[in-house]
Amino acid sequence: MDWIIRGGSVVLQDEVRLMDIGIKSGVVAQLGENLNCEAESEIDAAGSVVMPGMVDVHVHLNEPGLSDWEGFATGSAALAAGGCTTYIDMPLNGIPPTVTVAAMKQKLEAAKGRSYVDYALWGGLVPGHLDDLERLNDAGVIGFKAFMSSPGDPGEEAFREVDDLTLWEGMKRIASMKRVLALHAESEPLVARLSQAKQAAGAVSAKDYSASRPIMAELEAVARALFYAEQTGCPLHFVHISSAEAVRLIAQAKRRGVDVTLETCPHYVALTEDDLERLGPVAKCAPPLRSGEEQERLWQALRDGHIDMISSDHSPCPGELKRSGNFFEAWGGISGAQSSLELMIGEGHLKRGIPLPDLARMLSYAPARRFGLHPYKGEIRIGADADLAMVGLRSSYELQADQLHYRHKHSPYVGRTFACKVLATWCRGHLVYEEASGLSSAMPGVWLSGSVT
Repeated sequence: MDWIIRGGSVVLQDEVRLMDIGIKSGVVAQLGENLNCEAESEIDAAGSVVMPGMVDVHVHLNEPGLSDWEGFATGSAALAAGGCTTYIDMPLNGIPPTVTVAAMKQKLEAAKGRSYVDYALWGGLVPGHLDDLERLNDAGVIGFKAFMSSPGDPGEEAFREVDDLTLWEGMKRIASMKRVLALHAESEPLVARLSQAKQAAGAVSAKDYSASRPIMAELEAVARALFYAEQTGCPLHFVHISSAEAVRLIAQAKRRGVDVTLETCPHYVALTEDDLERLGPVAKCAPPLRSGEEQERLWQALRDGHIDMISSDHSPCPGELKRSGNFFEAWGGISGAQSSLELMIGEGHLKRGIPLPDLARMLSYAPARRFGLHPYKGEIRIGADADLAMVGLRSSYELQADQLHYRHKHSPYVGRTFACKVLATWCRGHLVYEEASGLSSAMPGVWLSGSVT
């Protein structure tokens, strides 16, 4: 073996077992108790949990074009330190966004040799680029992303929300490719009018911002998109769902036979609108954080198995864009990729008793399977990539800004006490992060082309 990870509590599909993991040539080669074989390297995992590495399907690393924002090197470093071994990068906010093959090639060039863990790319569905969808598919995107509300960047080259005709036509084309369309589902007519009214009245506080993006805006967009999906046969994936009622609508559609999945994010189950008021724009996102009561309903939906996966929606920016007394002007996006796995284990397993295999399904298996990365990614089994995260369940700590690997070291979780900690991360058998020694000197992450998944 190249590696043996000995004596950890290994999280499998349906159980947690004390066992050893033997790694050879980047894959899990042996599983069992007290493996009787030699290895070039061994690590003692006794007292720790070994999870499948997180598959984070919703990450914004902002390359190419935004050289002073988060990039592949720093973003993937944070992901590795957080136990994530595969991510799918969104087509925005890079300039140009990934809506053409030429832009995709620029992004791939920016990522080459600069990622600690493996990655795939989303393509974008935007007005004026319907004919680029098939070209992007052939070039290897994993799926497509569209916004039903404004992404917020007024720049001429920036990503644009879809109008209904573009959404309809795009869904038909994406269905023919047998790809998935990921949707930011908020109603632009509702959000735009409410936002304009608040700002015209000088109402620009955290509460005003939250009130301008009510749950109703999410529900209207989800219902409209589901109707289009039923008419076109397009597989859908709803990103960052923030309300239990939206989860219910999507669950009903599943029962009708619609091919649809959804994600929520750690910030919706770990933070509330009260935290937004307390922390300020560092906790601003869209949809906004909800009430404590809504958060508990979301946890119940998660326990009931209605939430397919957990993704970070890591959406970083330079710190100065978060410093504004006007919540409508501050950048909307949470830096959270490094904390996702720890938050979900701490809040979900240690605090609420959700079994680790259930969390591993949402964090790893379901996203890998939905987007064509399984059977190589997403679970610990013989023959799968050795993508692993070793977690200390009793290693509580208070997160400090200087522990963050982001380029801009702000996060709503700074100062928060975490109940557990990622101790080591392997990507295809490469030890890319260890608590004691930090990040590896190599960046072994590779592009996972959607054309061959």
